[in-house]
Formats: sequence, structure tokens, C-alpha cells
Amino acid sequence: MRENHADFTRRQALAGLGGVSAIALLPACAGSMAPPGGAAAPIASLAPDAALDAIAYRMLAHEPGRATGLGVDTGEYAAWRSTFGTTGEEGRSDYASTLKELVEEARTYPKAGLTSDQQIGFEVVETAFASAVTGMEMPYGDVAVGSWRNAPYVVIQNVGGYIDMPRFFGSTQPLKTAEDIGPYMDRLAEVPAILDGELDRIRSARGMGVVPPAFLIDKAIAQMEASLKGASESYAGPLAASGIAGADRSAAQAERITASGIVPALERQIAELKVQRAAAKDSAGMWAQPMGEEYYSWAVGASTTTAMTPDEIHRQGLAELDEIHGKMDPILREIGYTTGSVGDRMRALSDDPRYKFAEGDPGRDEIFAFINDRVSWIKSQMPRAFNQLVDPPLEIRRLPLAEEPGAPGAYGGAGSKDGSIPGRFWINLRTTDLHRKYDLADLTFHESIPGHVWEGEFSNRLPLIRSILAFNAFSEGWALYAEQLADELGAYDDFKVGRLGYLQSLAFRACRLVVDTGLHSKRWTREQGRQFFVERNGSKVEEVASEVDRYCSWPGQACGYKIGHTEIVRQRARAQAELGGAYDFKAFNTAVVLGGNAPLSVVGNTVSRYIAGAKG
Repeated sequence: MRENHADFTRRQALAGLGGVSAIALLPACAGSMAPPGGAAAPIASLAPDAALDAIAYRMLAHEPGRATGLGVDTGEYAAWRSTFGTTGEEGRSDYASTLKELVEEARTYPKAGLTSDQQIGFEVVETAFASAVTGMEMPYGDVAVGSWRNAPYVVIQNVGGYIDMPRFFGSTQPLKTAEDIGPYMDRLAEVPAILDGELDRIRSARGMGVVPPAFLIDKAIAQMEASLKGASESYAGPLAASGIAGADRSAAQAERITASGIVPALERQIAELKVQRAAAKDSAGMWAQPMGEEYYSWAVGASTTTAMTPDEIHRQGLAELDEIHGKMDPILREIGYTTGSVGDRMRALSDDPRYKFAEGDPGRDEIFAFINDRVSWIKSQMPRAFNQLVDPPLEIRRLPLAEEPGAPGAYGGAGSKDGSIPGRFWINLRTTDLHRKYDLADLTFHESIPGHVWEGEFSNRLPLIRSILAFNAFSEGWALYAEQLADELGAYDDFKVGRLGYLQSLAFRACRLVVDTGLHSKRWTREQGRQFFVERNGSKVEEVASEVDRYCSWPGQACGYKIGHTEIVRQRARAQAELGGAYDFKAFNTAVVLGGNAPLSVVGNTVSRYIAGAKG
């Protein structure tokens, strides 16, 4: 903790928010819309599958925007498409109360006679919601209920409505027929209140002494100012481009809402961030914030779904980094890089013009062509790796320009449950120097197939609650395992430098364990974090600059990747050891992905069932 907040206690934190800390972390757009029909009934009175569906809809009643992303705001839930829900204290309080009720109902639901899938469903609900409720006891920040982004700062360089809302209206809110215009406009009218709700929360946090690092505020202000310039296009542009009859009139109205409501709300947020900037320091980690050590301990547990301490994670990261570098060294020697540390030699490799993309738009075109080629190849290999296949719709898109400065190199995810919204691989192209020809294939496998988009398509086939609730350690651990599968399927058999890119990717995630815990628990500076990546792993300076800043605003999130991957690989080794000749590569992969997104302990149970079934 910072010296001037050494006496900051939980009781004082509660007082700072008027005694409502249990709801302070909920999204400002969470609402209290009661689900219709039987979904509101006590789950103990329902059959298991119906009970799990009821839990899902009771949760989504507070996040109707999420229901749209899943494609389930239809039929009796169609009214959800027109709102983000109740803003402010009332909506957040109702959401917190619902989660607490659902944890208890899931815990006490009769478990006798449940199928294994039903048992997992209740385990997943209890784990996700209990973790969220614990996080809500912190007096500041956002908890991502059943998702991956927990953030102590409600508005910062990669968090906030100024980022989320343009993306939502541009790619999630339906806009295909004339009937979609009304819901679009209804939701658009709510955006100023959502932004002002965020403003109230960051002001309250400042009153408690919670001020983000100065370097993050600087980035956030620059990005918000850029979003102001593009606000009309962000909110009216989708209407104008839709080609729907009558959309032009609505686009003009959207421009008025933007100018008179959204832009002034963003300007108020910028003004508050400038006030915070005057008080900000450059301390990068949560240790410098009130209750920061307690916050980080919770965030690490939520991210990894383990009880590992920051010290244990730090040590594991160092050990795995050495192990991976031991695999990289002989390849580097074989291709002529013999002098210096692995990091030194990987930096030299990064400067080799043979592996760079052209600058500017020609290079961006090269990158898209490269990604499309690798997606085509990996799709053809999936019958060799899985007994059950999916064919996920997939779009490859450049990140919005206003988002690129604070965003990672890429991210991806599955589409909606009903298939109306495709899976997407978002690539950061603010500069083509972010990517190399030896590491872009690996990134593609991670974000698309058999990584996030592939895994998400299987989750979409599970009961609704399993499609909603995701766990960072499994999501990112699977995506790293997907990188490993691509290597095992021969992605780099004729391109040894590409295997270096894959191994450097694994080493990068081991570095994340070290750097995230270094920043938040061991009081590293921002520059120490950056230099560890560059010097130890040979990572690109341009890449790690935004990476380290991301760890500052999403504490603990970066720890989920390698912890999850290591556990999946450990479970595979257990299956091989116990089954011997009965072990089957395709059957194991299929069992894990069909088991769905779950805490790592539940993944272990899934593998145990696979082993038992294979033994007969």
C-alpha cells in the first residue's frame, strides 16, 4: 500500500461508497429486468437442465447486452434487445443480490442422479458466481462475471464504455432489417447515462485514493480524444451503412444523440481523467493502491482458478521460461544464431528483414493474406486432431483505429450461440512491425482455430449457462494448447524459424507470470517489466510496451495463460501414463474441448472421466 493509505481498511472503504461496496464492481450498464416466465422461478423446483437455463436467464436479465451477443434476446426475451438495463446503484445492487442468491441455490440444489454434464454445470455456476461475489466486496473496479477482464480502473486505456460501446454498435447490435432500427436507437439513447455512471464511479474511486498510474491515464486521455473525433461515425455510421430503408433518417437522429449526449459525456470523463492525472503517480502495480494487495490476491485467483500465491506463480514462470529457452537454443544454433542469450538471439532474428512485413497498407495486405492461408491450412488438419468437428463462421478484422494504441497484438473469440454473429479474429495493425512471419502463424492458431474461435464454437453447443461462463485459465490455456496442437500437426515441419516463433510465444506467456506478479506483488516498475520481456525473451519493444500497460490495468489476467496450458498438458501426461496403449490423441483433445470452459479442477474431472471410459 502507499504510505498515505496505510490505514485504509475495509470498513473505511465501505464508508467511502456509502456502504455499497458489494455492488461497486458491477458494470454500470447492469440492469434489473426480471426474466419472463419460468426463468424467474426458484431453481429447486425445476428439473436440472431447466434449472441451469433459469440461472442463465436470471443472470442475463442484468446484462441484456450480453444476451444480444449470445443471440438469445429473442422470443419472450426480445425486449432485452432495446436496452442495456438499469444504470447506476439500483441496477448494480440488484445484480449483486441475484448472484448471491444463485450461488446459494446452485450450492443446495439436489445433486443426486445428475449426469456428469449437469454436475459440471452446477459446479461452474457456483465457482464463477462465488468468485464474482468475492470480488464485489472490493470497493472499486469492475468484476467480469463469468468472463476474463477484471479491472480496478473503470475507465482507462483498455477499459470503459468509450471502447466497448462503439464496438458493440458496430459489430454486435443487430442491424439487418427495418425492425432492428428501433432497438438500435433505444440503446443508443442510453449511452450517455452509461458513460455518466462510469464517471460517478471513477470520481468515487478517486475519493478513496484510487488513481491509475499516470502513464495509463495519458494513454486513456489520448484514446478518448480520438474517440471523440470519430464519435459520429461510431454511432451513426452503422445505420448509414446498413442500407435499410429509413435508416438515413435514423442516422441523422443518431448524430444528434451523439453530439448532444454522448460527446458531452465523454468530455466529462476526459475532464475527470485530467483531474486524476494531476494527482497520479507512476507506480505500476496494485500494491500502490488502497487494499491493492488484497485486490491482487483475489484477481490472481479469479484468473487462474487456483489457490496459487503470487510468489508461487512468479517462481513457476521463471522455471518454465528456462525450460522453454532450453528448447529454443538448439534451433537457434542450427540456423546460425550461436552467440549470446536466447533473448539476444531472438532480438537479432527479429531484425532480419526476411521475416518482416512491408510497412503501411501493403504490409497490412500481406498480413491478412498470411492469416487467411494459415486458417485454411489448420482447418484441413482438424480431422487429425479431433473426433468431433465444427465449422465455425470466422471473420478476420483489423481492430478499430481508436482502440489500437492500448490494445494487445490480437484477440479472438467465438460468435453468437445462434450463429448470427460470426467468430472474430481481431488483429492490431497500428504498425506492421508488431508482427513477424515467424510468429504470426502461431498467433493465428491461438486466436482462431483450434484456439478461441474453435473452442468457443463447442461451448456454444453446450447449455446456455456454459456458453456464458468462461474461465480465463481454461480459455487462454486451451488457446496455448491449440498452438501446441498446430506444432504437433506439422505447422513448422518445413519452417524451423516458425517453430521458434511458437516456442517464443510459450516463453512469452511464462514471462507474463513473472512480470504480472513482479509488477503487482514485487513492486517492479513499468520499465522493469518491459525490459524483462526484451532482455530475457527477445520480445519486440513495440509489442511489450502495450503488453505491460495491459497488466497494469487488468491485474492477474496475464497469469491465466500459462497456468492453464501447463495444467492441460499435465492432464494429458496423466492420461497417457494411466492408459498406456489405450491413450488416443484425438479422443483426449475431443474430451477436453467437449467438457467445455471450466475451472481447472473441473477440467481434471473431465479427464478422469475420459480415462475411466477409455479403460472400459
